[in-house]
Amino acid sequence: MAGPRDFLANSLARLEKRHRERQYVFASSDLPNTDRERLVKAGYLTPIVRGWYLTSRPGEKDGETTSWHANWKEFVARYAKKRFGARWHLSPEISLLEQTAVPLVSRQVLIHTPKGQNNVTQLLHGWTVMDYKPPALAPRSEIVDQGGLQLLSVPYALSQVSENFFRSQKASAEIALGLLRDPSDLARVLLDAGKPVVGGRLVGALRAAGRDRHADELRKILEAVGYRVTESDPFETPPIVIDPAIKRSPYVMRMHAMWAAMREPAIKAFDKPPGVPTDIKAYLADLDTRYVSDAYNSLSIEGYSVTPDFIERVRSGKWNPDGEDQKSRDAMAAKGYSIAHNAVKASIEKILKGQNAGKVLRNDLPEWNRALWTPSIQAGILKPSELAGYRNGPVYIKNADHVPPPREAVRDCMPDFFALLEREDHPAARAVLGHFVFVFIHPYMDGNGRIGRFIMNAMLASGGYPWTVIPVEKRPGYFKALNQGSAHGNIVPFAKFVGSLVHASRLQPDEAILSRRLDPSLDYTS
Repeated sequence: MAGPRDFLANSLARLEKRHRERQYVFASSDLPNTDRERLVKAGYLTPIVRGWYLTSRPGEKDGETTSWHANWKEFVARYAKKRFGARWHLSPEISLLEQTAVPLVSRQVLIHTPKGQNNVTQLLHGWTVMDYKPPALAPRSEIVDQGGLQLLSVPYALSQVSENFFRSQKASAEIALGLLRDPSDLARVLLDAGKPVVGGRLVGALRAAGRDRHADELRKILEAVGYRVTESDPFETPPIVIDPAIKRSPYVMRMHAMWAAMREPAIKAFDKPPGVPTDIKAYLADLDTRYVSDAYNSLSIEGYSVTPDFIERVRSGKWNPDGEDQKSRDAMAAKGYSIAHNAVKASIEKILKGQNAGKVLRNDLPEWNRALWTPSIQAGILKPSELAGYRNGPVYIKNADHVPPPREAVRDCMPDFFALLEREDHPAARAVLGHFVFVFIHPYMDGNGRIGRFIMNAMLASGGYPWTVIPVEKRPGYFKALNQGSAHGNIVPFAKFVGSLVHASRLQPDEAILSRRLDPSLDYTS
């Protein structure tokens, strides 16, 4: 006779079928009432707003945002379609932010629709959605579908946003200008709308962004039909000029903009570089003395259960690879970390002997990743396909506001990431931004945090800074500082966090007491 567990299992099977179809948000009508009630009660569905539910996991803590940040777009797309049919689009501001790969688009989503009543609806985690009734919807030809979201085209949205957008969302405004293949679409929109003042603003914006040819051409088109164009620069401060030759991927352009904006704050957070050591053997020997503490802390940050004693046994070979240790996820992670650490050490030796740090990373990163996972694959814990290069699907960072770029963007971003490191001339910027941008991209399905910390230390070595451990006790501040950079563009907390650790590491090589040497009054998360 079937019991409650069987009923729940049947409901979960039907939910899993929807997941295989890539559906994670549900209206009340999508599931039978009995299934929906069971799944909500068991913690597999969370209410978003009346009549709408989000896939969740039993035991999730209040405030856990991962599932929402991964699926809010699906909710908005399905919610708007169900309420407003085809007659809606998102606001010009949201349209531009979404198309310029901003990490955190907005917690206030504004839907333009003739059916709008200017009502604000509260959602999860402080998000809201407002149905706004505009004087008129944008022409159908200027609406683009992006994963179910109905967005305004970049030229049309640029013609609609206020001057304040160029100040409050400077990077997104510049990236949007960079997405224009030529100014003809922008000119067409401006002429159709009869907006000479906006035309002067956009001519000035293009010129400020280093796109003089486009600025001149747009001005000539507008003047040819009788408009008197008065140029005005809408940017409050000069924008970071993104090289027009950069691939027109919004993710690549955002990465370049972040690097340019963040490098000076990163450098300011560090002591003067000691310089490449003349005694390479001594530097590498010092690196070895820090290994056990480094492995313990780095693996513990990722949730592995290891001890310093076990790590030392794995490194020295005094463990039992043919017994229970062979089956242990933690043991295989420790073994992989040991192999990868040796590979990183070999890369650092190349850097200390004068090779360009960015080029070394470009060549050696695949080997670091293979080393990290080979023991787990040989033990049958992971599939061999895990070593097949960059990820082939989405990945999410628990409780972060930032959702990493899609798989296609990873392949665009990584070559430029290496190029930025190759061109960077300050080791502090290489260390901070090497770690930060790598985990921002999240190119692998797993191991990004460990590899990010390896990158940080390889880049520190390029300036003679010591190998530096991020203590597991500092995990909350570490993640908060990364989130400040990823979601809000503020690299200062992370730069200060790393710079203070490096300073303490230079004073005291005993990493076991490193956390006690940090000034507890410093707030690394604001």
